[in-house]
Amino acid sequence: MSLELSVVVLAAGMGTRMKSALPKVMHKVAGKPMVNHVIDTAAKLNAGKTMVVVGPDMPKLVETVAPHPTFEQTDRLGTAHAVLAAREALAGLSGNVLVLYADSPLFTAETLERLVAAREAGDHAVAVLGFRPEDPTGYGRLVTDATSGELLAIVEDKECDADQRAINFCNSGVMCFRAEDMLATLEAIDNANAKGEYYLTDAVAVARENGHRCVAVEVDEEETLGVNSRAQLSVAEAIMQDRLRKAAMDDGATLIDPASVFLCADTKLGRDVIVEPNVVFGPGVTVGDNVVIKAFSHLESCVVGDAADIGPYARLRPGAEIGAGAKVGNFVEIKKAVVEDGAKVNHLSYIGDARVGAKANIGAGTITCNYDGYRKQHTDIGAGAFIGSNSALVAPVEIGDGAIVGAGSTITGKVAADALTLTRAERIEKAGWAAKFREKMRALTGKK
Repeated sequence: MSLELSVVVLAAGMGTRMKSALPKVMHKVAGKPMVNHVIDTAAKLNAGKTMVVVGPDMPKLVETVAPHPTFEQTDRLGTAHAVLAAREALAGLSGNVLVLYADSPLFTAETLERLVAAREAGDHAVAVLGFRPEDPTGYGRLVTDATSGELLAIVEDKECDADQRAINFCNSGVMCFRAEDMLATLEAIDNANAKGEYYLTDAVAVARENGHRCVAVEVDEEETLGVNSRAQLSVAEAIMQDRLRKAAMDDGATLIDPASVFLCADTKLGRDVIVEPNVVFGPGVTVGDNVVIKAFSHLESCVVGDAADIGPYARLRPGAEIGAGAKVGNFVEIKKAVVEDGAKVNHLSYIGDARVGAKANIGAGTITCNYDGYRKQHTDIGAGAFIGSNSALVAPVEIGDGAIVGAGSTITGKVAADALTLTRAERIEKAGWAAKFREKMRALTGKK
């Protein structure tokens, strides 16, 4: 691929089968809207310009695809009509124009590169991606020359004759055009069909009528999946998860039970990371080298440093930063907090809006009381500090370096470095009180 490349992403479909207030193409696969999967794949091809065709009243979609320019298809009159919504941006382009669908997130950059290269190689007017399903019923057939392989026509299923119906080479919808004559080709397409729509597939017939050649490139059926329902969305998710898991393992991470680990498109796992079963990665997670993430943990928008130990049953919420060699143990929740190198929060704790200094130790049941009903306040725990079990640190509060907080304390003010602080009520013991209480209750209730 050597010529300039531009991309048109069609995203105007209403997606009524999704039964959602959200535009279909904004539904997520591996934590990323489908439309952004398509745009990001195009970016891997170094596309010079990417345009997105949207439907009316889709402000959230326009925001999602920014800063790419959008063009509105006011009346939904077919796929060729949709591409022509971007007419002003298409005028004057050279090289290649790739037309993609925002509800088809599984095409790879390698596949699209092959399509563009095939169009360039023969200076074809149009190149089409095709696939071979087990059952071609319902798909447009790609009719090719038996000798040259040249694409002769795209015939819709309902218009096929007996011979054409036997063809199992089908249209995926993805096309690459020679930019210089693309507009003339699209503008020559008419709507003389049962639906009265302007079909992009007719571009092949128009191009050939004008003496141009076309070509078809075969791709695996899995990549061609278009998402039109929640069921198809789940299929796309499963395929994408398998790809992400394989890529993670190929890059040096160990997934003990890959099928139970769920990744996001932007999850970054370092080398020699071990991920135990039933771990979920939300968007925005970066994990360093030699980290162990134990079973049933959930991570989202966080950073985990080298050789840290996470879980089991840990929850790292947005803004969590876990330092090198730190430990976040079972049933611990960290939110918008820094746990510095070598610090330990081993179990049953909530640390929010806080800093836990290097090598500090947080005892079981400790919580940072960060919310007063109106504001989030910060807790600062110094390096080497020791917080006893079942302590409540009422923010804003500062615990100095090396300080010790006695178990069961509620801390509301500053604790000096290396000091011992504890807040406990005076112990009261009444000898024999429990036996007398039981005797009294038996007399009242009749129970032994």
